[in-house]
Amino acid sequence: MSKKAGHQARKRFGQNFLHDPGVIERIIRAIHPKPDDAIVEIGPGLGAITEEILAVNPKLQVVELDRDLIPVLRTKFFNYPDFRIHEGDALTFDFSQLTDGKPLRIIGNLPYNISTPLIFHLLSQTGVVQDMHFMLQKEVVQRMAAVPGDNNYGRLGIMTQYFCKVQPLFEVGPGAFRPAPKVDSAIVRLVPHTELPHPAKDLGTLQAVVRTAFNARRKTLRKALAGVVTVEQLLALGINDGLRPENLSLADYVSIADLITAEKESGQGSAQADESRAKDVSGDTHD
Repeated sequence: MSKKAGHQARKRFGQNFLHDPGVIERIIRAIHPKPDDAIVEIGPGLGAITEEILAVNPKLQVVELDRDLIPVLRTKFFNYPDFRIHEGDALTFDFSQLTDGKPLRIIGNLPYNISTPLIFHLLSQTGVVQDMHFMLQKEVVQRMAAVPGDNNYGRLGIMTQYFCKVQPLFEVGPGAFRPAPKVDSAIVRLVPHTELPHPAKDLGTLQAVVRTAFNARRKTLRKALAGVVTVEQLLALGINDGLRPENLSLADYVSIADLITAEKESGQGSAQADESRAKDVSGDTHD
């Protein structure tokens, strides 16, 4: 397919072009595009999904990093005058500029090599999003949907579930792509919460607590969060300090973060908390 289109998939962009008609049809059914939706596709590639969406919604917008693919897409879809291509890196792209008063429906076959930081970037923009449908490495989808106690449970799942309802839809084998990746893929639907189920007083503090905990995920909480909260504080929150980070729920992490925030506001916060709060959610790719 890539040869016919005159474009070879590029490793540095993590390109694997979808070509299986059955999988494409199943993805379109899952997205269920409507003519008046504000749909944005990340990394359209050679336009396999793009073509099907445009047939329903001719105002589709896409974000593409590979300059060589842009003329291919312009030529292929020249008969759609409202089709817009934004050349740019989705990792830094401001999706809010595309809303035009409507919440966005974001879709994409995301490059595996940047999927985690890209998800964190998109989570920071959920205020303008109606829903998101992504093709990701199967393992990443498992991490996003994981629950406490699960080996896949970690920072990615906690922060994704903070902002969104996570719905794994179906798996896709390597044969659906050219070139075929060495891993299985899966489609996931993310729907931003209308109201956050466990809103933190300070999001930056929550992000920092979760990051710190899972940087030492094999240690007990008393060690993983040493210097962040004391054993006495954990016990006061009803949290066993002998548990590991993977055993705590989102609500538990919010409780810890809110405690730190309250101390900060009362002038008792530690220097470590100050430093942690300054860190940005999208600047770290650990789970």
